[in-house]
Amino acid sequence: MFNHIQNANLRLKCPLVPLGGNVKGRQGKRRPAVGLETSAPVGKKGRSADLSTLKLPSHGYPTEHPFNKDGYRYILAEPDPNAPFRQEFDESNELSGKPIPGWLYRSLCPGMVLLALHDRAPQLKIAEDRLAVTGEKGYCMVRATHGVSRGSWYWEATVEEMPEGAATRLGWGRRYANLQAPLGYDKFGYSWRSRKGTRFHESRGKHYSPGYGEGDTLGFLIIMPNNASTKYTPNTYKDRPLVKFKSHLYYEDKDNIQESLNNLKPLSGSKILYFKNGECQGEAFVDVYQGCYYPTVSLHKNVTVSVNFGPNFKFPPITEHNFRPMSEKAEEAICEQTMADLLFLTENEGKLRLDNFNL
Repeated sequence: MFNHIQNANLRLKCPLVPLGGNVKGRQGKRRPAVGLETSAPVGKKGRSADLSTLKLPSHGYPTEHPFNKDGYRYILAEPDPNAPFRQEFDESNELSGKPIPGWLYRSLCPGMVLLALHDRAPQLKIAEDRLAVTGEKGYCMVRATHGVSRGSWYWEATVEEMPEGAATRLGWGRRYANLQAPLGYDKFGYSWRSRKGTRFHESRGKHYSPGYGEGDTLGFLIIMPNNASTKYTPNTYKDRPLVKFKSHLYYEDKDNIQESLNNLKPLSGSKILYFKNGECQGEAFVDVYQGCYYPTVSLHKNVTVSVNFGPNFKFPPITEHNFRPMSEKAEEAICEQTMADLLFLTENEGKLRLDNFNL
């Protein structure tokens, strides 16, 4: 566990990422990322290449990477030193061209909460420090690297530049929220719009507060009580297939949108509150759907928004609710991911042993 925490606690800085091409909507036919391979990378003498020697850039995430789109998600993986039979696999000469077992790897947990490079609409421009984003043309969005499913959490956003005709919808969104649409377009997001201060969910706008604009700092508080169905560990992904893209391995996970819609249940006692320059605007939403929510920014035209995940806020909110800054989720997520991986390896030890003999 301690090795996992040390390896994943990277200091993240990121250069400006080249923009991707056009992306089809989520309902369109799947378009695999160019260069994606499902077989093991092959090195000299037909042996599988040792991916543990691959180094990440200083910002902690590959500059060239597959984007989450068309219902598929790609989670960056790294070798799991705690996986059983790790040494036997590394020394094997019989795996050339065969898929690499997913349980030999683990998802790489970022050491800081930042704007995600892969979990965004490709046309958005992400700043070098990954704490600001600029839009382009129609509404599209970017999520943060970390989400929360229980407790009370807070983050800030400042509208740095808002040209005439531009707009924002900011707030909290789940991983299923459509990246090529404004936040609050579907059932997976809750947003606050700059124009007229309207709140949005499922494309239904309702009056909430006065609008906001350039120079304003907005605060976003979500409160999610525990209940009998609260999930305490994230997905491990060790049972998902590994694919190779630009010398790095990723877990490929498919979003089952319809199943997620069928399983939506309101979380009693949950609520979302928004703040403008430190002043609470009141409860925006109550009894939101249970699930994992990410700080989410959606932009219309070339507006620029910076984000602050804490721990030091420009306008610390005055509220009766005890909250944690989103920045604290990074370390907690590493521990939760490690626990999920260890539980998977323990519960499936017998099956993994048989799989090892069949390699």
